Amino acid sequence: MSKVLVISTSLRAKSNSDILAERLIAGAKDAGHEVEHISLKGKKISFCIGCMACQKMQKCVLKDDAVEIAEKAKEADTLVFVTSIYYYEMSGQMKTLLDRMNPLYTADYKFRKVYMLSTATEDEETTPVKAVTGLQGWVDCFEKAELAGSLFCGGISDPGEAAGKEIELQEAYDFGRSI
Repeated sequence: MSKVLVISTSLRAKSNSDILAERLIAGAKDAGHEVEHISLKGKKISFCIGCMACQKMQKCVLKDDAVEIAEKAKEADTLVFVTSIYYYEMSGQMKTLLDRMNPLYTADYKFRKVYMLSTATEDEETTPVKAVTGLQGWVDCFEKAELAGSLFCGGISDPGEAAGKEIELQEAYDFGRSI
């Protein structure tokens, strides 16, 4: 059993990515993992100011919700980022959070596997490529970690539409079980 931290980055209430995240979490729990879910809804996450103090202090000098999220990520065995794809890229709030997790580079982090679940209106095979590449770039900075997998569920646009997508719901559940 491992400790899995799922971070949902959509700010929309009842978002499609959140609906799929719930199924992923159910699958991970059924596989025996301990799962914590954090949503960025209602969180204050400021932009990184590039001061690099975090590299010496192993914590950010900015005082907001990103500090607690980074600390939880540091203690997790597995990280799962859940994002909507906007303009063929991860959500801005996900990118901002990744930037703010800079203190983890020099920390004794526990996570070894990182995953991403994404959704978008577009359904082309290439839709999530830039988002996956962006996350891979972040993971590459952590020599003990790897981007272990990604699931893209496309063709979902209307709020709450994912709840009626049986194939995608099953894929998200199976993805969670495979973590």
